[in-house]
Amino acid sequence: MGETHVHVLEDGTVLEHTHEEQGHSHGGAHPHHHSHAQTKAVLNRLSRAIGHMESIKRMVEEGRDCSEVLIQLSAVKSAINNTGKIILQDHIEHCIVDAVEHGDRDAIKELEKAIDRFMK
Repeated sequence: MGETHVHVLEDGTVLEHTHEEQGHSHGGAHPHHHSHAQTKAVLNRLSRAIGHMESIKRMVEEGRDCSEVLIQLSAVKSAINNTGKIILQDHIEHCIVDAVEHGDRDAIKELEKAIDRFMK
């Protein structure tokens, strides 16, 4: 059974696709599946960021000082950026190494597009 990948496009469209482990390859590509070593760490970080956002929302509702709110927002922003870096690192170590071995140029192009969006 393959692992489902979810991609969110800039306009908010959510795309899901599955990487199959066994011979269900499409277009003659080598079948491969991705194991992400850091999934648990990423989920924990996302949960913390979500909790942090909830508390910032409460701060705004309570009419807390704007500068305090901005400081907290910047903390969440850097937490999200660091989470993105972990995802990228993990992806490069597993999926991209795999893609290079199988000559999968598409996976590399996808990553380039994703990095470009992430860095904006």
